[in-house]
Amino acid sequence: MPVKLRLQRHGKKGKPFFWIVAADARSKRDGKFLDKLGIYNPNTNPATIELDIDGAVKWLENGAQPTDTARAILSYKGVMLKRHLAGGVKKGALTEEEAEKKFQAWLEEKEAKINAKKENLTKEQQAEKAKALEAEKEANAKREAEANEALAAEEAEQEAEAAADTAEAQAEDASDAQTAEEAKTEEKKD
Repeated sequence: MPVKLRLQRHGKKGKPFFWIVAADARSKRDGKFLDKLGIYNPNTNPATIELDIDGAVKWLENGAQPTDTARAILSYKGVMLKRHLAGGVKKGALTEEEAEKKFQAWLEEKEAKINAKKENLTKEQQAEKAKALEAEKEANAKREAEANEALAAEEAEQEAEAAADTAEAQAEDASDAQTAEEAKTEEKKD
């Protein structure tokens, strides 16, 4: 029975979530599997990978063949390196302690790289938020200034209308007074 280490798709449409499994090569993609080795979630940044490293090494040593994507994930998590080091131990080139020490050093270095990437991503997100906040503050200040200008223009227009109304009222009063005087003079003439 040929065994493959491959991804089994789960999750909803547009949001894939994968199990890393050891399965018979003849079974369906999402069908029966022999052993679940871990998960892979590409929706997060960086992608979330949880893997049983020792279980994956055991399957590889027993002849399981990984698919291309599974091989990349296994390599990323250090399974291929651990298998390589285990081969060195079998041949007598390394002791078990030396191999474990090299593997732990590699894991620490890899973890440092991942943490640096996460920090850079959070810094970029914070910078984008700060930039968006600054742009929003500018937009609010501009909007407020335009509102103040419109209010000042409206007040000036109302004052001008009021002044025009008072001038018209004074002109009407003057014309009424003049017509009243003319009426009195006409009455006197009569």
